Amino acid sequence: MNMEFKRKLPIPKLVKSEFAITEDLKQIKILRDEEIKAIFEGKSDKLILVIGPCSADNREAVLDYISRLRLLQDEVKDKIFIIPRIYTNKPRTTGDGYKGMLHQPNPDENPDMYKGIVSIRELHMSALKDYGFTCADEMLYPENHRYLSDLLAYVAVGARSVENQQHRLTASGLDVPVGMKNPTGGDLSVMMNAITAAQHKHTFIYRGWEVQSKGNPYAHAILRGYTDSQGKSISNYHYEDLAKLSDAYADSSLSNPAVVVDTNHANSGKKYLEQTRIAKDIVYSCNHNKDIRQLVKGLMIESYIEDGAQKIGEHIYGKSITDPCLGWDKTRELILEIADTLK
Repeated sequence: MNMEFKRKLPIPKLVKSEFAITEDLKQIKILRDEEIKAIFEGKSDKLILVIGPCSADNREAVLDYISRLRLLQDEVKDKIFIIPRIYTNKPRTTGDGYKGMLHQPNPDENPDMYKGIVSIRELHMSALKDYGFTCADEMLYPENHRYLSDLLAYVAVGARSVENQQHRLTASGLDVPVGMKNPTGGDLSVMMNAITAAQHKHTFIYRGWEVQSKGNPYAHAILRGYTDSQGKSISNYHYEDLAKLSDAYADSSLSNPAVVVDTNHANSGKKYLEQTRIAKDIVYSCNHNKDIRQLVKGLMIESYIEDGAQKIGEHIYGKSITDPCLGWDKTRELILEIADTLK
């Protein structure tokens, strides 16, 4: 093999040391897991908001943002269930760009992967310990899921990973909801096949072990828009798109039909301010069609403290270093309006 094996990371020590989840925190997670599953099962009509920065880049700023969500959650708790985004890995298919906190502290020179694992676990742990939030992260590397598996409330499989067999099989063994994004080319059958695979049980090799999964009944769709052959962004959040997905679920034998709609990415053409309009449009569709209301379990919104994104070399507190995000003032106003208008 044309690679250097540097060292084996002492992961067991990580989850058995001061970074281990306590019994009190386990109870918080259990209660939140139960409420989230009730939403996906249709026993609760609350709307989930998977919301936060495009990428978790700065511990202080991310926790500052989450502290604001904590106060807002208390205001809208009857209508909305908030799951903060703490995305600690970022897909970089060309090899360039920010790869996430896992590659800290020296991502461009010589990243220390163990310190990266510690940093992402500490951040998720702080969100739970200090603010009572179990959070969402993207499962970019299936083998790495164990570093956070006892802390996460929600897992997303990205548009470029959704066709990958290992992602599908690993998702089938998780005990939290896993959202499968439609691929970048927009083929919904690929997404539906991924959901089907994740809801079934499988025997496969994982981290050198032969394992058997039980199937994940909470695997579901994420609509994020797509890109056509000319590179143009095409949205798929409209009333007709949601009705089409509802029909696709009706023709399947899948458990707990559900979709979380991503208001950014190709749905907005990465025009982050459009997220406000898109979110309101989806709520309108929910309010005017009971089947769509039952299908749409949540929204995914990219939001941070400051509007937009900063350029390389800038150091602006609370401003995205990857995709542009909706700033806090606009975010708060949007969440309050959703809670006020959702039937």
